[in-house]
Amino acid sequence: MRLLFAGTPAVAVPSLRALLQHPAHQVVAVLTRPQAPAGRGRRLTPSPVAELAEAAGVEVLSPDRPSDPDFVRRLVELEVDCAPVVAYGALLREPALSLPRHGWVNLHFSLLPAWRGAAPVQHALLHGDDTTGATTFRIRPGLDDGPVFGVLTERVRPDDTSGTLLARLAEAGAPLLVATLDGIADGSLQPQPQPADGISHAPKLTVSDARIDFGQPALAVDRRIRACTPDPGAWTDFRDGRLKLGPVTAEAGSPDGRLPAGELLVGKNAVLVGTATTPVRLGSVQPAGKKPMPAADWARGLRLESGERLG
Repeated sequence: MRLLFAGTPAVAVPSLRALLQHPAHQVVAVLTRPQAPAGRGRRLTPSPVAELAEAAGVEVLSPDRPSDPDFVRRLVELEVDCAPVVAYGALLREPALSLPRHGWVNLHFSLLPAWRGAAPVQHALLHGDDTTGATTFRIRPGLDDGPVFGVLTERVRPDDTSGTLLARLAEAGAPLLVATLDGIADGSLQPQPQPADGISHAPKLTVSDARIDFGQPALAVDRRIRACTPDPGAWTDFRDGRLKLGPVTAEAGSPDGRLPAGELLVGKNAVLVGTATTPVRLGSVQPAGKKPMPAADWARGLRLESGERLG
């Protein structure tokens, strides 16, 4: 089939790479978000999907919106059979939705109808799911509610962050997307409606959502930090600034019994912080304007003493 691939971040790259290598399909163009500022210099940088497409000699289309008339005209000219989508990052509307002969097929990183929306992996971790996965479905005007072609499941590991889990799903999801397109091409695969039960939503996590409340139980603190790692980045207040937090480890207790929420217990090789239940051991921390570092090194550098507070 002639394909228009739509995607933007690094998690879409495994799927695009697999389709570029597939002998039965031809990626005739790529749709991606416009260049965005990145790095300390805030230079305009092409998306990871755009970089791969350009290296492969594939046309890159970057409209402000996929409803832009110039993009719609180009889509008509390309005579696309199907448009696979992986984390494109913008809503698809008519008339673009109706132009590919077999529609737009999304690879979504959850077991639909669970976690419809922009941040399914983050919400799976935030809510303590034991299992997640990926789903291919036909895009309709609604939010991730189209009929399903195929699914895969993935166990959530105790130390997973949204970054590590999403990376595994991106690699595992690429063959699922390829198999889905193969089935559409030969007519062997028909999508099935999503169940009416089990619907949940996963809106994008904001910087405000990533603020850690040590007045919550240790389990909730651990889940929120891992869900927000690496994006948008977990953080807390410390002294007069913000302190970014990497994943923590729950402690069975502390030498002085339960620590008050947010209070630090500074040891030679570890820094504990109190929660509503058991303390947690800080992993890496990142003060403003500095690189991430082990919490014990941070404490030694500031000559921290027990009794100071986070949050």
